[in-house]
Amino acid sequence: MLRYGASSVTRITAAAARVGGVVVGFLLLAVSAHAATYPARVVAVADGNTLRAVHEGREIVVRLRWIDAPEMGQRYSNQAKQALGDLVAGQVVTVRDFGPDARGRRLADVVLPDGRNVNRELVRLGWAWWFRKYSRDVTLGTLEAEARVAKRGLWADAHPVPPWEWRAAQAGDRDALRSVTPVKQPTN
Repeated sequence: MLRYGASSVTRITAAAARVGGVVVGFLLLAVSAHAATYPARVVAVADGNTLRAVHEGREIVVRLRWIDAPEMGQRYSNQAKQALGDLVAGQVVTVRDFGPDARGRRLADVVLPDGRNVNRELVRLGWAWWFRKYSRDVTLGTLEAEARVAKRGLWADAHPVPPWEWRAAQAGDRDALRSVTPVKQPTN
């Protein structure tokens, strides 16, 4: 017969609680990583990584997850928007919705009827960057590297500016304007 003293029981209970906590943590991670999947008809393209679609009679704004395309006003923004439009316009796509971003857009992977992942396709075509800062999809990195070597899309430019750098530069300009103190005009 095995006998456990009070300290042994305490150690065993603590170990079981740690293991149980790890298991619960993994289960929560698995549930949070799971995406809601549903069909939606694309009705508009806002820019190179954002589209509008209708699902169950409601319009949703979808931000393509883990990629970043040129911003409106940035070089190649029109081509990136056109490339997204060419892929999805009027299509009934499958949206793998991972939840809202800070602006309320649905962060999602979008899949075409033929099975192609739109997020990956835009990177492969050279119209979007792999958003390394947030992405765990290393396939996007491979696709970006291949597009760079082949000089597809914006990679035909020797030095394309990533959208996050372009946004930072634009924000810097706004900050510079805010820091300017108006000069009082002399009164006569």
